[in-house]
Amino acid sequence: MQRIIEQKIINQTDRALLIDVLADATSLSKQVLKSALDKGCVWLKSGKKINRVRRVKKPLKAGDEVFIYFNEKILASVASKPELLLDKKDYSVWFKPAGVFAQGSKWGDHCSLTRLVEKLLDRNSFLVHRLDRATSGIMIVAHTKGAARDLSKIFAERKINKTYWAIVEGKFSADTLTIDEKIDGKTAISHLKLLTFTNNKSLLEVRIETGRKHQIRKHLSGINYPIIGDRLYGNADKNYPEDLQLQAIKIQFTYPMTQQLIQIELNDTIKIRP
Repeated sequence: MQRIIEQKIINQTDRALLIDVLADATSLSKQVLKSALDKGCVWLKSGKKINRVRRVKKPLKAGDEVFIYFNEKILASVASKPELLLDKKDYSVWFKPAGVFAQGSKWGDHCSLTRLVEKLLDRNSFLVHRLDRATSGIMIVAHTKGAARDLSKIFAERKINKTYWAIVEGKFSADTLTIDEKIDGKTAISHLKLLTFTNNKSLLEVRIETGRKHQIRKHLSGINYPIIGDRLYGNADKNYPEDLQLQAIKIQFTYPMTQQLIQIELNDTIKIRP
């Protein structure tokens, strides 16, 4: 049986070490706790701030609150390694494989892109945009607060051009099509172009003017062309053999701090194919 512990611990003693407090309050060994701390499932509230904590021998103050969200199954997960596409020191661009989260949750962050990048580059990493866990493709990670602010701003202002590929079953009904259907009451516009039709599958190029949650998946499902491998909006059940066939294949933007035009496209060996 998989162990799950969701517990709040109030520390009673000044200078008590985090690892000792956790070991005393849970049934977990110090070896297991060290791994859990590294994987990001322990949080510390000191004063009004709550932050993820990894330092095993961090001294605590009396009254500090420690939260542990231990799920054996989640912590046993192993993420595929992302591939570095461009390193500009204050930000970097990566290929995120399917199955890798954009960011962590309270239950851990060891399978998130931001944490994986932190470990690979030994730099702070800040999330500036998202891809669904099931979607593969290009993602930008900031490494300074200034870069995170600037990149988040141009994403919010829609000054970053993103191109996706999606594979759907059957022959797509048009060479080009624009879908203008609101999502959660907000404007959502997707532009579709048929690239190839082979093996009874259509490869579509998708450009989006807006970035609503699951926009491409919802729009394609809404016109009865759900993406192959879509377990949420499509026809794939949990045992379906293929990953979601949606990929962010190209990104183009001007970096505000340097005014340098950046354009990156996945090479053909990585791109999804029908």
